[in-house]
Amino acid sequence: MSLGLFLLKRIAYATPLLVGAIVLIFVLVRLAPGNPVDYIIGEMGADPVVVARLMADMGLDQPVYVQLYRYVLQVLTGDLGHSFVSNAPVIDLILDRLPATLLLMVSQLVLSILIGVWLGVLSARKPGSSLDNAITIFSLATFAIPVFWLGQMLILTAGYYLHWFPIQGMVNFRAGYTGWEHVVDVAYHMVLPVTAMTLLNLALIQRLTRASMIEVLGQDYVKVARAKGLTEGAVLVRHALRNGLLPVVTVIGLEFRSLIAGAVLTETVFAWPGLGRLTFDAIGTRDYPLLMGMFIFMCALVIIGNLITDLLYALLDPRIRYS
Repeated sequence: MSLGLFLLKRIAYATPLLVGAIVLIFVLVRLAPGNPVDYIIGEMGADPVVVARLMADMGLDQPVYVQLYRYVLQVLTGDLGHSFVSNAPVIDLILDRLPATLLLMVSQLVLSILIGVWLGVLSARKPGSSLDNAITIFSLATFAIPVFWLGQMLILTAGYYLHWFPIQGMVNFRAGYTGWEHVVDVAYHMVLPVTAMTLLNLALIQRLTRASMIEVLGQDYVKVARAKGLTEGAVLVRHALRNGLLPVVTVIGLEFRSLIAGAVLTETVFAWPGLGRLTFDAIGTRDYPLLMGMFIFMCALVIIGNLITDLLYALLDPRIRYS
């Protein structure tokens, strides 16, 4: 089977799942307490006629199944609707915040993979050693710490007391940097949120890499490679690591679905202007169209992550075929 046909087949399988997810999320969002009208009119309340007019304008006076039917037809045309709060197109709001989130998420994902795999290989070389035990304790400790608490501790220590890094935002608007100064300023603001998410995510990658590499290093072909006189580095990189990374690839694919979920907490703590903060604000205002648009985007990320995982499997293991 060709690569193109394989991708089309996987997308065809994913389409019913996406539709089912849209239906489920739509119903759950509507069943949640509160509605956008409560946020718009505020705590003081308003005339019942005004409330009824707002409900009708938003289409919330119709039964849920009617709202769902209209929304699905709307999505099939590529229209995610308009925000109830800002009245801006949902797709424009998502695309406007997407670069900031991608910058944060891709940076932490790359660092998590590099550091996690490196620590996993170090642990696997001498299981049970002092180094292995130290890395294990470090990984389990970082995995157990909630990202919002870790973020607050980084803000308190590295930001507030030591004044090493800025604690909020993406840029220093008062400085008005341009060119390379702007790039450096953004990187400077990224340090704390990227550190928080990297410490959280590298633990799972490290543990999986360690377990997989210990198993691979005990295989016969690795022993043959050592018997041929290859250096330990050559054995690890050329023979063991490629097969040892297969379980890690699975985790990387699953990481796509947690990118936005983790971004909600991280971006809220660090006031990072990305999709996570946008989702948090949409939840607070019960902005149904924006919430649905974000959830659809998350589902699309999961599908893309699964496709990338399948492609990486075939790249790392030539025995795997597109069939």
